[in-house]
Amino acid sequence: MPTQPLGWIGSRKLLRQLRDLMKAGGSGQDRLDRVVRLIADDMVAEVCSIYIMRAGEVLELFATWGLKPEAVHRTRLRVGEGIVGDVASSGQPLTLSDAQSHPNFAYRPETGEEAFQSMMGVPVLRDGRVLGVLAVQNKSRRGYTEDEVEALETVAMVLAELVGASGLIGEEEERVTDTMASLPARLAAVSLNEGLGMGYAVPHERGIVIRQIVAEDSGSEIERLERSLGEMLGAIDDLLRRSELRGLGEHLEVLETYRMFAEDRGWLERIREAIRGGLTAEAAVQKVQIDTRQRMSKVKDPYIRERYADLEDLGNRLLHHLLGAEGSAEAADLPDDVVLVARNLGPAELLDYDLSRLRAVVLGEGSPTSHVAIVARALGVPVVGRCPDLLTRVRPGDFTVVDGDNGQVLLRPRLGVRASFADAIQDRAQRRAAFAAARDLPAVTRDGQPIVLLANAGLLVDMQQLEESGAEGVGLYRTEVPFMVRDAFPDVTSQTEVYAKALALAKGRPVTFRTLDIGGDKALPYWAGTPDENPVMGWRAIRIGLDRPAMLRQQLRALIRAAAGAELRVMFPMIAEVAELDRARDLVDRELARHAAAGGHLPSEVKLGVMLEVPALVWQLPALFGRVDFVSVGSNDLFQFLFASDRGNPRLARRYDVLSPPALNFLRNLSVQADAAGVPLSLCGEMAGHPLDALALVGCGFRILSMPPAGIGPVKTTIRGLDLVPLAGFVERLSQLPSRSVREQLRTYALDHGIPI
Repeated sequence: MPTQPLGWIGSRKLLRQLRDLMKAGGSGQDRLDRVVRLIADDMVAEVCSIYIMRAGEVLELFATWGLKPEAVHRTRLRVGEGIVGDVASSGQPLTLSDAQSHPNFAYRPETGEEAFQSMMGVPVLRDGRVLGVLAVQNKSRRGYTEDEVEALETVAMVLAELVGASGLIGEEEERVTDTMASLPARLAAVSLNEGLGMGYAVPHERGIVIRQIVAEDSGSEIERLERSLGEMLGAIDDLLRRSELRGLGEHLEVLETYRMFAEDRGWLERIREAIRGGLTAEAAVQKVQIDTRQRMSKVKDPYIRERYADLEDLGNRLLHHLLGAEGSAEAADLPDDVVLVARNLGPAELLDYDLSRLRAVVLGEGSPTSHVAIVARALGVPVVGRCPDLLTRVRPGDFTVVDGDNGQVLLRPRLGVRASFADAIQDRAQRRAAFAAARDLPAVTRDGQPIVLLANAGLLVDMQQLEESGAEGVGLYRTEVPFMVRDAFPDVTSQTEVYAKALALAKGRPVTFRTLDIGGDKALPYWAGTPDENPVMGWRAIRIGLDRPAMLRQQLRALIRAAAGAELRVMFPMIAEVAELDRARDLVDRELARHAAAGGHLPSEVKLGVMLEVPALVWQLPALFGRVDFVSVGSNDLFQFLFASDRGNPRLARRYDVLSPPALNFLRNLSVQADAAGVPLSLCGEMAGHPLDALALVGCGFRILSMPPAGIGPVKTTIRGLDLVPLAGFVERLSQLPSRSVREQLRTYALDHGIPI
């Protein structure tokens, strides 16, 4: 009569047996042979097999109990091939009651596995890499329980240490792999913070080696956990008091939120439960990290995935305290020029590094709203993310160039390429110095036409750049960004504090607040919206605000309170028809009346406008202009709607150009009508921050441009070098051409007329 299948509680016995086996000595192969038999006995399985990853992403059968012995070192599967290859490819466990009916089943006659029906496989993971696959099989149809899957994953943790340290893969093969990786390479990425940086790759999470998996005494392990947790919290508090982070800024709020994560009861209880199951404190932390990483890999919401980076950071930090190890950031052998490389980072991990040496950060994951990107932006560190090939291609010490402007990473570039980027970095520094010198000069064309240059902002830290950039105000304050770095919808008081700080930091300059533009690709973790087939054209922005008026009214209430005695400028996004504007204006009027009735101090003036993103609104301009104080073109969405071209689709990325005759005609006609109606017209999309695009906009009649703070200096330099009258005539002629793009003609015009671009 067989014993009961192994569950999480029963795995303690197996873990002790594995610990004793690993201590017993012998070759790595000999220990693997004994491990598979031990696991098969305890899992009540007829087969247990271990596949190990070889060079070229090939999985080789290294040990088995139950399959034919002659298949060992003979059976190989590519990653993605067969059920074992599927587990390795996804990095996720897989259970099948009828494995042979699975579409990915790959029959290998030398194994004799046709006699077995059910199968469970789990990846063998170490430092986020798949080292192999551990699989069990049964002749009868069997449904494996979640406890059994979790138990086998725990066993795989022990195997990961054995595989990683046993020398099962020869040094010659490793050298061949390193040689293949030593050629120059260009990796595509997404810019999370603009800038250029280069130096030597320093992989994050170095130096964490867990040598003991199984606990001798669970009670003492929990005591170690609590003691190390207290030390970690004290160290985080010290980190928050660092001088580089003093002053106002959204990054401080991010770090305070991070501090709260460290005391999350659910996270800590999962660690304690793993300790009670027989693991040491450090192995329990690692197990919870692996479990969470696997769960998060299935989550599509970018915000929720980024919050996992904070827990990963805390887990690594807690491991260092448990092991008494120094973090990689404090190692004495760091190069003078560091390019930090990681799958992901929490916000405090970045601050562990010597910022005087840190030149750039490259992440395998990441997003512009991730906590680490927000902190890096405050520190002026270039960051790129969503570089999936990063961790398999980069090696410690590789010379690396990070191009945060164009979203690319150059690994091991040739000397000529290094020299070119070194010149670009030096030129960038010189131009920054020139822009700083021109900061207080007016943005006026050579023939005397003033152009108003405003900054786009979404965080309080962006407001601090108004002074150094020379911006005349904020043309677009994205109010949704603070909502996206919180774990709950902020109440009126919290919103009021943020808006009041933004106005205070503006020091009397105008600030245009765009109401919440959520939905589409801007998901909130606490917002249970319904998925749209086409999110960018779906239920988002003002559509949500009008359908959920209580939410919009709370935001308007906070804005009115924050602007007491000052001018309040509010802009509504994604307006498609004038009727939507009328409904939004009505909510503003009701909130103003409510505030006055309560004896509140009203703004000195309230100006309302719309962001023109939907082309349908252009055919309602007379009615629109009679109801608004200003209009701002959101070129990012407007042109993707105008060309029916998804700007997130790489196949369409360069198919259409905003500097094309139809786009210029659209903008010129809009400018003419706004000018005739006496309504100020601005543009606050990406094109405003590029000198050549800004040149075209001024030629189309735009006199107000809003852009990222870093773009103001270059655009101001361009404006001060042009004559408006001949430029306007040239742009009009370009708009009549049948060309796909007039970008090169405009560039030639600038060079011929000595206009700096």
